[in-house]
Amino acid sequence: MRVSKEQAAENRRRVVEVASGLFRERGFNGIGVADLMKEAGLTHGGFYGQFASKEDLAAEACARAMEVMAERWDGSAETPPGNEALAALLESYLSPRHRDRSAAGCPIAALGVDVSRQGGAVRGVFTRGLRPFIDRLQRLVPGRSADAKRKAALATLSGMVGALILARAVDDPALSEEILAAARESLGRPGASGE
Repeated sequence: MRVSKEQAAENRRRVVEVASGLFRERGFNGIGVADLMKEAGLTHGGFYGQFASKEDLAAEACARAMEVMAERWDGSAETPPGNEALAALLESYLSPRHRDRSAAGCPIAALGVDVSRQGGAVRGVFTRGLRPFIDRLQRLVPGRSADAKRKAALATLSGMVGALILARAVDDPALSEEILAAARESLGRPGASGE
């Protein structure tokens, strides 16, 4: 049975959305094509009509996850003025809710280690997707020069991602909460990541 171009495009969009969440939740190697397609409500046979390979899908799903997260950051960073924007971003990013929802959360924290083991297409998408987050933070962090603000942005992003990864990794809920709280406090302090 042939599907229309519109239906094929909708099927592809659905597979990318489902893969975006499942890859963040289980890792690139944590789910196979057959199970991924089943989760999307499609047959395994339709996969290769849509994608050249699983890596092709991984790159597209990673790009989509980065786009969605960038939209969220734009929304949270635009609401309050000045330093309050950074505090609001830290509060949202380093929250128990974000920690507990990896499938809908930050692809940088969920996929970073996994991406380092992927091919060039996925790594390239990840690298291009990471740059806007650095730029957004550079506009929010304090600093006396563009160089100081860039260093502060890189350190802040690294601290945010690292804290989220650690908070997800430990099996002690109190320690997990402590990690998130300490990172929110430390990274939100003026001058904590740069001058």
